[in-house]
Amino acid sequence: MKSPAPPHAVDPDYKPEWKPHGLRDAIRALGRTMREYARLMRLHKPIGIWLLLWPALWGLWFAGEGRPDSRLLLIFVAGVVVTRSAGCVINDYADRDFDPKVARTKDRPLAAGRIAPAEALFLFVALGFVAVWLALQLDPYAQLFAVAGAVLAVTYPWLKRIIHVPQFYLGVAFGWSIPMAFAAQTGEVPKIAWLMLTAVVLWAAVYDTMYAMVDREDDERIGVKSTAILFGEADRSIIAAMQAMTLLALWLSGKEAGLGSWYRAGLGAAAVFFLYELWLIRRREPEACFRAFNNNHYVGMAVFIGLALDYLYRSGG
Repeated sequence: MKSPAPPHAVDPDYKPEWKPHGLRDAIRALGRTMREYARLMRLHKPIGIWLLLWPALWGLWFAGEGRPDSRLLLIFVAGVVVTRSAGCVINDYADRDFDPKVARTKDRPLAAGRIAPAEALFLFVALGFVAVWLALQLDPYAQLFAVAGAVLAVTYPWLKRIIHVPQFYLGVAFGWSIPMAFAAQTGEVPKIAWLMLTAVVLWAAVYDTMYAMVDREDDERIGVKSTAILFGEADRSIIAAMQAMTLLALWLSGKEAGLGSWYRAGLGAAAVFFLYELWLIRRREPEACFRAFNNNHYVGMAVFIGLALDYLYRSGG
């Protein structure tokens, strides 16, 4: 009796299912999974970490008058990495039906089917336990702000389905580390913390609107809401106005804290970066808008360098 033809003889596109054989293949499979988890957490794209870290550092330096508690500094830096990673995971879980329809996001691990939704939830819970452990290292008053920050981070991904300005909500989530830093460092949250939070909300609306401009056509088609869609043809003018208000809020914060020329120089450098971003988005080209979004890392860095130098030279080095 003639044996049946192998599958590849019948279907030239047939590819046998890969199965691990031995320890080496098992390690390779684990490595592939870990790489996909890292991609799900966006560890290969640290821009989100920086945009979350700069406000936290601003808050710690303002609250500590240039000398933040080293233990708190480590907790906040670790918390930024964990929180941003968890936020990316839950965001992709929430967007798992939208991302495959958007050119920029269709290759994300969940959208492309390389990670199952249940795996993403498991990873989110694991990161959540780490975040809880970090929050427990703070005093009870700061822990209250940590809980509120967690609620903001978890609920943001669903806001884009409900409101037209999720970018402002994101700003609250990204700036929440500022009142939290004051609560942890000083045991109180003065008005300067809320003024700085306002600056971060405006700043986040600036860069996330630029980010949304990249996907505007896809978002309109699938029904996702954003300030880029809401602002329409006025987007560049409104972005410029929000940049100016961001700088004003930061200047007022510095004035409240008694900061001087180094801090103002940092704000001046940030203003130059803002002008460069406006030039980049002048034609609303998606690639240029994405470059403008990424450029905001330098805005945050410029403000922090000016802030740190002002306190350093005020204290005599």
